[in-house]
Amino acid sequence: MKLQTSLVMVLLSTHCTSGAVYSYPRAQNVTWSSTNFKTILSWEPKPSADYSYTVEFSVAGGDRQRNHHCIRSNTTMCDLSVSLTEVKSCYSADILSEPPLGTTSDDTEFPHTTSPRFCPYQDTEIGKPTFNLTVHEDKKTITLHVTDPLTAVFKDDHQLSIRDIFSDELQYKVLYRKQKSTGTKMQMFSSSVIKMTNLDKGESYCFSVQAHIPSRRSEKQFGQLSATKCSHNDEEPILKVYSPAVIAGGILFILLVIGLIITITVIYCSQKRKALKSGAEGCPLRDV
Repeated sequence: MKLQTSLVMVLLSTHCTSGAVYSYPRAQNVTWSSTNFKTILSWEPKPSADYSYTVEFSVAGGDRQRNHHCIRSNTTMCDLSVSLTEVKSCYSADILSEPPLGTTSDDTEFPHTTSPRFCPYQDTEIGKPTFNLTVHEDKKTITLHVTDPLTAVFKDDHQLSIRDIFSDELQYKVLYRKQKSTGTKMQMFSSSVIKMTNLDKGESYCFSVQAHIPSRRSEKQFGQLSATKCSHNDEEPILKVYSPAVIAGGILFILLVIGLIITITVIYCSQKRKALKSGAEGCPLRDV
């Protein structure tokens, strides 16, 4: 009986010494978020002072690597943008629960949680593009000059745009409508310089743009929609530019100003005539 009790105590002691692997909480809710290849790995919960997190990542089937910003950290996120250099590859990551920075441990294994697989080329969101409008002299053609969004990817110290990465796969979807209309039309273009032709002369148009990558799965094909910009037609009738109330107010203001000027002029002339008449009556008659 004493032998059995001693054996149990030894086993418990061994487990407590070598089993510290189970003393730290595992990371939970591990997710990737990525826009224009700026990629953040995040998880929960925030660690206490008793432990920290280390992130290891690898290309599928490759050796595990570490980002020096994400070793024994007390944060719950890791920016891996500069580490995921092979944008057409797929990655996975492990979040290890380890002792805090500056402490040592005899353990060689720590609790870890594996992330979902992440493929930058297929999974990163495409941000809002920006563009400028040029109205041609014929008033029926408008050119949109789209600026391809920049990414977090660099090559030879040059920051790449989404056009640099997706090349001919990148298209732009243009949504447009007459400024006073709610009916929206759509066209697809492969260039960043987009010429909208056969528009109605004398009409102002509103445009918005979003990137489109047809090779992706359906829920990842379209990027974020840009802000809306409208053209301005200098020949547009005044009744289309301003409401009747605004026009009536403007006319009334002009009439009031004219009336005030006339009133001041009449008063001034009346006073001047009185002054002249008074001066004439005060002069004595000359001898004949």
